[in-house]
Amino acid sequence: MNVVLVTGGAGYVGSHACKALAGAGYLPVVYDNLTTGHRDLVRWGPLEEGDLLDDERLDAVFATHRPQAVLHFAALSVVGDSVREPERYRRNNVAGSLALIAAMGRHGVGRLIFSSTAAVYGVPQVIPITEETPLQPINPYGETKLAIEQALAASGLAWTALRYFNAAGADAQGDTGEHHVAESHLIPIVLDVALGRRPSISVFGTDYDTPDGTCVRDYIHVTDLADAHLRALRRLEGGGASAVFNLGTGQGTSVRQIIDTVRQVTGHAIPVETGPRRPGDPPALVCSNAAAREALGWSPGRDTATQIADAWRWHKARFGG
Repeated sequence: MNVVLVTGGAGYVGSHACKALAGAGYLPVVYDNLTTGHRDLVRWGPLEEGDLLDDERLDAVFATHRPQAVLHFAALSVVGDSVREPERYRRNNVAGSLALIAAMGRHGVGRLIFSSTAAVYGVPQVIPITEETPLQPINPYGETKLAIEQALAASGLAWTALRYFNAAGADAQGDTGEHHVAESHLIPIVLDVALGRRPSISVFGTDYDTPDGTCVRDYIHVTDLADAHLRALRRLEGGGASAVFNLGTGQGTSVRQIIDTVRQVTGHAIPVETGPRRPGDPPALVCSNAAAREALGWSPGRDTATQIADAWRWHKARFGG
């Protein structure tokens, strides 16, 4: 069985990728320090606890499991926190990734799939966003992801960076889903309101140049993301060149549309409070996924209503009490 090391595999996207790997005949070995991940989401292979900056521990895991490739999800990922603690983000995300790349070199592992982000684009002037859109991150989180991409380009590895937009949804069978201790993503926050865990949802800015005045984002089902990681791995195994791909549906959904869909899916009223715009929030972020469709044979198949319905089942089971 082909072994794949999955850093951050106890987290949201990483755990879904582990399920996809196992379903395709791989053995995912999760390497996670569990600061934001969850032990019970490691269900498809062994868990090795450790930090990327612990060279001795990382070497031991490589020597024990002898992975053929690495899927790299481990990172701090809250934009606001990155602004308040930029050095912590640089140490964890950039230095940790450099340590991982070095360990791969020591153990002769040559393939890496990297979990990147649309945050590398900053506030683009043209929509849809393509892989050729200028890279101008506006926060330390985006800066760290771009720095890792640049390090990969100079690493000598066969690599793929997947820049995804707004991950959403949950495993349709309820095996894993989204669970952040300090939640910052829109859909689970609105679902918290539906469950009565929050009194209302705050909408920041209703005067953007968008169809309904609220921000528009490209929401992509996490299972579709996991499928793209599997396809990217197989592409490298087949000799494909290192590359970068956007992952999104190519369709924009506004904040108000998300709230309305949650109302329809859950049958609950969602009280809304409106406030001023937040600094740095672009009006719209929607990608072109043409490159991923062509090179990976990938097609996102789950729309926003499906994303919310799957997330709602998970959310009720996880947090409904």
